[in-house]
Amino acid sequence: MRHVSAIVIGGGCAGLACASTLKKNGIEDVVLLEKDDEAGGILNQCIHNGFGLTTFKEQLSGPAFAERFADEARALNVEIKTGAMVVSITEDKKVSYESQKEGYVTLQADAIILAVGCYERNRGAVQIDGMRCAGVFTAGQAQRYINIEGYMVGKRVFILGSGDIGLIMARRMMLEGAEVLGVAEIMPYSNGLARNIKQCLEDFNIPLYLSHTITHIYGKDRVEGIDVCKVDEHMRPIEEEKMHFDVDTVLLSIGLIPENHLADSIQIQMDSKIKGPVVDENFMTSVPGIFAAGNGLHVHDLADYAAKQGAKAAEGCVRYLKQASQDNDYVNTNAGNEIGYVVPARLHQNQLPKIVEMYFRVRKPVKKGTIVIKCGDEVIRSIPKENLVPSEMEIIPVVTDLILEKKQDVTISMEDVVYA
Repeated sequence: MRHVSAIVIGGGCAGLACASTLKKNGIEDVVLLEKDDEAGGILNQCIHNGFGLTTFKEQLSGPAFAERFADEARALNVEIKTGAMVVSITEDKKVSYESQKEGYVTLQADAIILAVGCYERNRGAVQIDGMRCAGVFTAGQAQRYINIEGYMVGKRVFILGSGDIGLIMARRMMLEGAEVLGVAEIMPYSNGLARNIKQCLEDFNIPLYLSHTITHIYGKDRVEGIDVCKVDEHMRPIEEEKMHFDVDTVLLSIGLIPENHLADSIQIQMDSKIKGPVVDENFMTSVPGIFAAGNGLHVHDLADYAAKQGAKAAEGCVRYLKQASQDNDYVNTNAGNEIGYVVPARLHQNQLPKIVEMYFRVRKPVKKGTIVIKCGDEVIRSIPKENLVPSEMEIIPVVTDLILEKKQDVTISMEDVVYA
């Protein structure tokens, strides 16, 4: 059995950034495993621009953005294995994969980084009444069909959910000659980035129905129509405010979930709020030597941030590989008032880097308020902020001196809130 220093599972931008950062920090024997035939992950089907503004200070398409990271990894001699489907991992860091070229292979690693991405919630997750007919796709499926396979999925389209992929596909369908009759969002606010609302809906005069959902799908062989209802404050449909649309296609953009079946298989502790692993400041999971980053940890709003987090996880992995002992004492981080989740979920008491970045989202739109970070009862940072929305992730750097001194749990909350 071959032994390697580190295995990165997943070849999207987070995984590629992981592998390159490992090499830059002196970890020579690095293997990246990607199930598709080329590296890049979901970015390869995202042909629209808007990527790279944070990382490269220019607008790139998804494939061009991924190619920058893939080129860097190859230049650093990262061993990238494509068409390699990981079928199992173990607590003692054995990774087994299958590929057409190599057959069934098992590698032993000193460390594993899970950069496995996420998957879309489908029709079963929302339990829409009606026929099980053709013409219902997740937004990502439709994106792949059109952008990769060259197959037009429909002509009269309605979209459920205002996630970013759904918004981008609304524009894409219009550009391909389809008619998009509307987007329904069950929440009273959009779950997409503000720029996508403007560029993908408003610029194309596509209506957005907030506090609405699809309640019924009609059609025998193919979708023929849908009912859309307004919902009350308890998300229950109001039948008296029902609309009918004649459509042949429904796209679902109803949320993304970290792909965690490998983590589940070895009982890695999971965070119910993010649906991904519990990690520390090094992005290490509850199993020593196994790390998680990117959308496989928690869903990011920007690919730039997923790549950045991949690099941070690699730096944490380097610290693990190079230091002889691990500190098992830690404090928890907690989501306080109007905060949906906090990553990392725990911080080691005695081995923290000088600055730790905290990732979190608000629970509902906030016009203005103050982000307050406390260690115990003492305030570490207090930051006035305006126009926070659940669709946009916040990243706050925290100086860890007080955490090391007090050794008490850290809480992030919103205070003095004025709701949007």
